[in-house]
Amino acid sequence: MNFVIAAGGTGGHLFPGLAVGEVLRARGHQVMIIVSEKEIDTVATQGRSEFRIEKVPGIGLQGKNPLTLIKFVLKFAAGLRQCRALFDDFQPQAVLGMGGFTSFAPILAGRKRKIPTFVHDSNAIPGKANKLNARFCTAVLLGFEDCAQYFPKAKCIVTGTPVRSSLTRPIDRSCALAGFGLDVSRKTLLVMGGSQGARGLNRAVTDALPALKASGLQVIHLAGKEDEARVKAAYAAAGVPAYVAAFFHRMEEAYAVADLAVARSGAASLTELAHFKLPSILIPYPFAAEDHQTLNAKVFERDGAAVLLPEAIATASTNAPGASPLAQKIQWFLDEPARLSEMAARSAALAPRDAAGQVADVILAHAKP
Repeated sequence: MNFVIAAGGTGGHLFPGLAVGEVLRARGHQVMIIVSEKEIDTVATQGRSEFRIEKVPGIGLQGKNPLTLIKFVLKFAAGLRQCRALFDDFQPQAVLGMGGFTSFAPILAGRKRKIPTFVHDSNAIPGKANKLNARFCTAVLLGFEDCAQYFPKAKCIVTGTPVRSSLTRPIDRSCALAGFGLDVSRKTLLVMGGSQGARGLNRAVTDALPALKASGLQVIHLAGKEDEARVKAAYAAAGVPAYVAAFFHRMEEAYAVADLAVARSGAASLTELAHFKLPSILIPYPFAAEDHQTLNAKVFERDGAAVLLPEAIATASTNAPGASPLAQKIQWFLDEPARLSEMAARSAALAPRDAAGQVADVILAHAKP
């Protein structure tokens, strides 16, 4: 059968969507991945020849400015026309939307064809697009059980958030650390800001470096393009060994060598941290829609897998040596190896069991050749 997965706009939508596509392909089906016109979607889908990749125009609706509304309507109309034409050619048996503005036109086009439609929401609170899409859908698939309260109960199925297959391959830790130019005997901190909003997190970490020099810590820091040079200079000035890059495409290696993470709290990132049994200090992106990253982080903090540190506190300026709030949290982990191990176990307990397979099972149960 043929299936459409709309999964663009952010890595948090795209990577779980690709994971479901991988399962459907492995079961013998054809998959079209619909992405946005954003650069991240183009980069992340390069070389994915097993899928039919299609870009569809669309933008998120932000604010009430009349010009913004007109632009949204025009983009949506163009996207809907393109989806209808693509579906006429591809003849899908079902459509899955992974959230965000990229999903709305494909879900509506699927509904017009009277085929099963599904949305997946990875977060603890749904976005506006998924709230709207849920009205038209056959079922709503959830990453967090906490999210079910926002949807009709009869439609909700908790599957967890899918993890892409590349993250499941075995990694030789010593070889991976050598590839990063790091020491196998040191504790390793992974710092990642996600596909958007890394600036505040980068600042919090670089401010903490002078207080961390004596800890013996080494760092893998994925800083984004805009901050890469500044962050590299900060590590050199502080004398803290680190691998710094804008992005890194073999994330399974970075996760596998880390002992602790400082990260944003997008749902896909949290799922991957749990998959690799990583305890974390979570600094939610403060401008995320519906403040969903804070709510996601609270789930992990509640279950003992992470510590929540708001960006306003993490970046609070101080001239006192060793007074960086983030440095204190990192040292709190390093001072108690037993605490690090316990939180690693609690993180692992939050990892979903074959979420991509569960999502595929639901879709296939409703699809008809």
